[in-house]
Amino acid sequence: MLDIFKRMARAPAFDAAGLGVEAIARPIASGCSVPPGAVGVAVSSSGHTRRIGAGGRMVLAAGEAGWCFHPGPYGCDLVPFAAAPEIGLRLHFAIDSPDPRMTQQRFDLFLASEGAGELALAALAAGIEAALQRELAQGNLELPPCTTLDEWNAFRAGFNQLLYTRFGLTVDDCVPVDLAGTRDYARELAGRAVAGAVTVPPAPAWHATASAPGVAEASGADARALRRLFLELPCVMCRVRQAALPQGQDLFRQQQALLQRLDLVCLAASTMPALGLGAPGQPLDLDSQARRARHSVRAAAALDEAWALLARLERADDEGLDLLFDEADRIVANLECALAERKRVTLDEEAA
Repeated sequence: MLDIFKRMARAPAFDAAGLGVEAIARPIASGCSVPPGAVGVAVSSSGHTRRIGAGGRMVLAAGEAGWCFHPGPYGCDLVPFAAAPEIGLRLHFAIDSPDPRMTQQRFDLFLASEGAGELALAALAAGIEAALQRELAQGNLELPPCTTLDEWNAFRAGFNQLLYTRFGLTVDDCVPVDLAGTRDYARELAGRAVAGAVTVPPAPAWHATASAPGVAEASGADARALRRLFLELPCVMCRVRQAALPQGQDLFRQQQALLQRLDLVCLAASTMPALGLGAPGQPLDLDSQARRARHSVRAAAALDEAWALLARLERADDEGLDLLFDEADRIVANLECALAERKRVTLDEEAA
């Protein structure tokens, strides 16, 4: 009995300060208890996740990492148009409740593939804002001036689906707000002018000596992008396979061809060579490493577009599916190209 009390006394304590306010999730050590109102997530090295309810003890197996998150609700202000920072949206959201039909919850996958240290509310809000701005810039969402009720409802429905599909979030409320009192537009314009006047050096952004921070930055960006591709591409392929299609063979053939290409993309993402090796035992020069890392980042950007496309696919009617499959073809082509370039060895430079 005394040994039990000693083990309980040695159990680590989890710091839950700020969780559910300015922090959404943070790592939790094995042996800690999940605080009330929070949820624990154990993530294996292969990306599989399991949840531990509030009050439970986080028991992690070898190779597992632990996360603790608070479902919210949370609030933040977004700028939908970068050119008009005084026009904003006030968003209130929460992490979606578990869906028993899914083997892995979307937010759990987000933590497994993109989590690195504490997930702050400001960081997630920046990711939401970037996804929203990209969809508006590409015309996939529409938020015109003097929005009518029907236009606003269409925007809300699309935005809600985007956040659920991309991050596993549920929107509680989203209303327009004037941010002119909190944004210094003149200072932002001056900052952009100064940034535009700076001469960009011809060397790659991550070109540096082996001990410089730029090499570590390239390596970190490459590792994060490849982990996302390895964990998320199979989930994207599964969602495409489950997409409801109308009767007929044309779209079915397109879907099957798309799935075959995605299967090869998944294989390519899981068989990528090490960043610093051009061949077994042959180190790769720093410029080529930087180039490889940039291709990984481009592939991750195409992955973001794939999630946004899935959000539109799940809301599309039969008449709009042809255009969405054309868009899917473009996104998969970008993935194929970026991963092929990531794997390519600089033969031209060696021949020269």
